[in-house]
Amino acid sequence: MKRTIDIPATLNVRETVRGAKNPVLVGPTEFWWTTRTPDGPGSISLTRTSDTGIEVESWGPGAGWLLDQAPRILGSQDDVTGFRPDGIVGTLWRQKPFKLARTDRPWDALIGAILGQKVQVQHAKRSRQLLARRYGDPAPGPRTGWVLPSPQRVAEMGYYDFHPLGVERKRAETLIRAGRELSRIGNLGAKSPQAAAARLQRIRGIGPWTAALTTAVAFGDPDAVPIGDFHIPNTVAWFLAGEPRGTDERMLELLEPYVGHRWRVVRLAKSAGSAPKYGPKLSLDDDGLHLGH
Repeated sequence: MKRTIDIPATLNVRETVRGAKNPVLVGPTEFWWTTRTPDGPGSISLTRTSDTGIEVESWGPGAGWLLDQAPRILGSQDDVTGFRPDGIVGTLWRQKPFKLARTDRPWDALIGAILGQKVQVQHAKRSRQLLARRYGDPAPGPRTGWVLPSPQRVAEMGYYDFHPLGVERKRAETLIRAGRELSRIGNLGAKSPQAAAARLQRIRGIGPWTAALTTAVAFGDPDAVPIGDFHIPNTVAWFLAGEPRGTDERMLELLEPYVGHRWRVVRLAKSAGSAPKYGPKLSLDDDGLHLGH
């Protein structure tokens, strides 16, 4: 199935689609994503064919759903009204305008966030890949890939099943609880991001950090703030105030003028580079080591 979507010529497609977390960059202008839709597994490719055009192609039982979802993945529902930054934020925003993607797949986002608790990002990604390969389904379409297992499948697993995936008991049990609870929660997307985050935090093992990353990815929450991250407070403090170290409290203070769009500012801060690093070096990627839940 195919369709073409018109986009603003100024849209930074790479940064927009990256917000959905799972898409894979196939070439300089093509992105590939697989997920479990309400209609079943599906794959989608997004290819920029011109300054204002994106060609979308999808495969599998979820192909139709993904085709309808494609504009949201490209940020069609992201409302930047009221976001008029000045200073360094305004300069970077004019240089790197992007939209916040909305996947409407909270389970995918939740798995990524839970696996990212207190571990280096590359380890979380590896565990996610192993989980999809061992317990998920082959992705439809012409590229080799895997779709994450359903919440029901994960709910049936034991914590010991996660050990070969590099996941210790605490995170494993949180994933299992989330799998059991998600079918009872109903349509999280019908709630406000704040209400969705609050509901997720009623699941033991899910705190503000995990909930914020889930609503940011799944629902394009422009005001999500990941409290408890090891690096983000430093990144925000360095970006907004030139301070190499920051706390959650200082981060919230600096982000206060941008309430309603704080996740947008966090994304801009991360794109500007990390704060200076002191002490022993760790092998981390851009997102760093996470300490929050």
